This record gives sequence, C-alpha cells and structure tokens, in this order.
Amino acid sequence: MNLNAPAFSTFSHDGLSLSYLDEGDPAGDPVLLIHGFASSATVNWVHPGWVKTLGDAGYRVIAMDNRGHGGSDKPTDPDAYRPWVMAADSVALLDHLRIPAAHLFGYSMGARISVFAALNDPDRVRSLVLGGLGIGMTDGVGDWDPIADALLAPSLESVSHDRGRMFRAFADQTKSDKQALAACIRGSRDLVERSDMGKIDVPTLIGVGTKDDIAGSPQDLADLMPNATALDIPGRDHMLAVGDRVFKKAVLEFYASQA
Repeated sequence: MNLNAPAFSTFSHDGLSLSYLDEGDPAGDPVLLIHGFASSATVNWVHPGWVKTLGDAGYRVIAMDNRGHGGSDKPTDPDAYRPWVMAADSVALLDHLRIPAAHLFGYSMGARISVFAALNDPDRVRSLVLGGLGIGMTDGVGDWDPIADALLAPSLESVSHDRGRMFRAFADQTKSDKQALAACIRGSRDLVERSDMGKIDVPTLIGVGTKDDIAGSPQDLADLMPNATALDIPGRDHMLAVGDRVFKKAVLEFYASQA
C-alpha cells in the first residue's frame, strides 16, 4: 500500500460525482472513514497514517471525499450539506461497493455524519468511532458563522476571529473550494437530539483530545448511549488528535474486541 498516493475512484450519487479510496485487505472487515470539515480523505486519513494502520491490521479501508471536499463535486447550496444528506452519500458508497454493513469512523463533522447514518440506516452500521466531537454533537460547538465569513474573506490577513483564522488557514493549505466550504459550514450544523443518541446501541468509541476546545466532553456523550466508551486523547487539540498514537491503539483494540 502506498502511504502517499492511494488510488481514488469515483461513483455517482444524488447527481454528484464523489471520490473515494478502497485499500487494505478486500476480504477484511470494512471500515468506512468519514473526514472532517475542510479536510479530505487524504488529509484526514492517509497522511496521519490511518489507512496504513488499519490496512496493516487486516481491515478493508474505505474513505470518501465528502461532497464539497477533495476530489468530489462541490455544490454551493447550504441545504446540500445537511448531515443526513451527507450520511446518505456514505451509505450510497457502501451500496456501490456492495457492502452490507461496515464499521463507521468519523472525525469532527464526519462523526456527526456517522451518527446520522447510524440513526437513518442502523442495519448498515456495525460500530462507531466518533473522533473530535463529544457532547457538542447534541449541545452545539459554538458560533460557526464567523468561520463561513472567514472562508469568504479576501485573505487570511483580513480575518481576526481566532477559530475563523484557523479554518481559513487550513482551507488555504489544502487548496479547498472556500465557497463550497462556506455553504457546508452553514448547512451541516444540525444537532442530534439527546434521546436519539440513546437509540444507537452499536459499540461506540468516542475519542476527544484533552486540549480540544471545540468538541465538548466525550464522557458526557458516551453517558447518553447504551454501549459507548469515552477516550481522552492526552495533550491533543482538535487538529492534532486525529493522528495520535493513543487514539490509534485504542481504535485497534476497540475493533479487536468485536472480532
């Protein structure tokens, strides 16, 4: 497996061309990776080593560029980015690959998408790993309008909002379509009802960095669910927790416990 340049394919859903990779052992248990806002399958999963780590452990590793991101089509209507719409893209990829059910692993926005997939298509989800999003899943993560404004600003230098600057710099670094991302951040913020979290009974691991000021408590979210465990990722913020060794070890142990 080439860590730097896996092969991407495309499939069509909802009138869009969506880009994905399919690596690892074709006969292994499938893990579908769903990346975060302003990221991509490559940035979120290939570069931090997740595709290699899971592939080396014997899993079939699938990751899609969410609509508006990476090599996928980029609509500019905020309603195109509602979490249940994006969750349907993920389930459609499983359909395309003829996979009856998979382990879903989402980071940040991808964690929200994974939860909507588990609520809407529970028979397709074998387990959940939710990274970078704790009780913010149900209670919100603050005001994100300044991030949309930052993405549409003339330049990074003209942005004064701290979180807006962080995401604008990230979008510039990844050469993202900032108009599509602004639509995404405005359309993808629907919260999950606390009572709905209690309906998700698949094994779930919730990992959040101890320095993450966006996600909210992983333990508080786990407490709402019948079969969930919280993981503190020591000393990591929202951007750095995803590739952490503690997180990788915990995820591998979590999957091994279900074998």
